[in-house]
Amino acid sequence: MTIPRVELPPDVRLDTLAVREGLPRTPWGENSEALFLTSSFVHPDAATAAARFANEEEAFVYSRFGNPTVTMMERRLAAMEGTGGCIGTASGMAAILLLILGLLKSGDHVVCSRSVFGSTIKLFQDFAKFGIETSFVSQTDPPQWRAAMRPGTKLLFAESPTNPLTEVCDIAALAGIAHAGGALLAVDNCLCSPALQRPAALGADLIIHSGTKYLDGQGRVIAGAVCGPQELVASKFVPVMRSAGMSLSPFNAWVVLKGLETLSVRMQAQSERALQLAHWLEAQPSVERVYYPGLPSHPQHALAMAQQSGRGGAVVSFIVEGERAAAFAAIDATRICSITANLGDTKTTITHPASTSHGRLSEAQRQAAGITQGMIRVAVGLEDIEDIKADLGRGLAGPAIKT
Repeated sequence: MTIPRVELPPDVRLDTLAVREGLPRTPWGENSEALFLTSSFVHPDAATAAARFANEEEAFVYSRFGNPTVTMMERRLAAMEGTGGCIGTASGMAAILLLILGLLKSGDHVVCSRSVFGSTIKLFQDFAKFGIETSFVSQTDPPQWRAAMRPGTKLLFAESPTNPLTEVCDIAALAGIAHAGGALLAVDNCLCSPALQRPAALGADLIIHSGTKYLDGQGRVIAGAVCGPQELVASKFVPVMRSAGMSLSPFNAWVVLKGLETLSVRMQAQSERALQLAHWLEAQPSVERVYYPGLPSHPQHALAMAQQSGRGGAVVSFIVEGERAAAFAAIDATRICSITANLGDTKTTITHPASTSHGRLSEAQRQAAGITQGMIRVAVGLEDIEDIKADLGRGLAGPAIKT
């Protein structure tokens, strides 16, 4: 027995895969994918159960490491990323934890961008006590990555664009450096998603996702995934999942599965709004600098346009005059934006990275990553962009009290 696949033409495109890939319909003939809320699965006899638990026969046996709804989400995301395999996890950080546990051992070395998400930095640092050392380098300087390589380097880890500075790395260049040194390259594709960027096509070996963000798209559930070659997923990550159980719940997988159906149209619309907002912010007297890959002023603008399907994504960060007090005042003056550190929602969110998403880092680490106290991050949603401009304008025009 093998788990069947959806019969699709071999040349269907990404937007079709986003709607159709998964598992075949059940005998009931449902059009919307079924949600399988079950902890275990029944077998016809004891011998079959033994074969399935021994991985001698492909089947669903226990939802900690296999469930039809989760498999549908995994197959759909893998197809969209252009990888053979995918494994869902309980969160984006659980995906990075699975990556570390599946690939690394004591004595191994990692090279990582110093501009990645704060919790990612903290997680890699925490593994130093288990003998896994990480060197943090400039996101945008491939020679630094090359210089940091050692005989024991097993993994290069990047996030592109980064949160919140939207720094873009040259994925193909980093892949070349990794492979020349016998290492793998993992890219966190959270801010772009496969709707805008497919790192595997640029040479990345593994793609990390926080499905909590754009894959869901409406801020409903926590989810994560690791995408990569099927053999690598099966040999390195599935055994860890069977033992450690950082599993993605079927319900959360179903929500992300349905979110993938609208991912492309959402990312296009939100990217267009973000570009308008970024141009507007550049014209505001109280804004010192705007970070957005879609702007010609962005240091990696040309690279971003080449890697990200000509779009800048939906995250815009900017620095206001007056440091933390001015940033807090601008945030507090909003009436529409949601003050929350999450992103990827259809609702525009606003946050102060230095005290939220990167609050656990030291001030020296934040400064090294370029995250100042005057920085504000906006993840643009689907509201009318003129209303979002007006909302931010309340705070940028001067201190205000929220009523």
